[in-house]
Amino acid sequence: MTFWLGDAPLILATHSQARKMLIANAGLDFEVIPADLDERGLQEASNLTAPRDIALLLACAKARAVSAMHPGRYVVGADQTLALGSRIFSKPDGRAAAMAQLQELAGHSHELHSAVAVARDGEVIFEEATAARMTMRSLTEAQLTAYLDAVGNAITSSVGAYQLERFGIHLFDRIDGDHFTILGLPLLPLLGFLRREGLVA
Repeated sequence: MTFWLGDAPLILATHSQARKMLIANAGLDFEVIPADLDERGLQEASNLTAPRDIALLLACAKARAVSAMHPGRYVVGADQTLALGSRIFSKPDGRAAAMAQLQELAGHSHELHSAVAVARDGEVIFEEATAARMTMRSLTEAQLTAYLDAVGNAITSSVGAYQLERFGIHLFDRIDGDHFTILGLPLLPLLGFLRREGLVA
């Protein structure tokens, strides 16, 4: 069953398996066309420092870039930032970087800022950002090593080196925020916009 009413499927400009799962589970017809952007370069050139603003910048850039190549189509871009105080994390580039991130996060609360944007014909027509607060429990090096062994190469696919929908749940004491925000897509605001556009039943 589909809830999608559009003439053509929604375009999802992402590599994220979690975002694909959320859109599929919501019963929307979509296709995946990831945006090919230098995200860190865009972030640095913007001079933005607020995690929410950075997530919105990148979500909008992804949606805009893909929509410019697909006239008339609705394109969803999304991004997520992780902030521990004033420090913003990027995806770890390997096991050593993942261990360093987890050691820094363990025993502290950090924030996830998730942003979504919809573009059509190269123009952003909707954007929204939401936040969640995550409290990671204190963890020994042995516990972190066991976790990294269990997760394997998936550690490089998510900022903070965890995926809450999988083994990452074992790292946390407390979570305050929307499930969809944590997975990297503010789904309820997105569905509300698509409904107002007459695209979702």
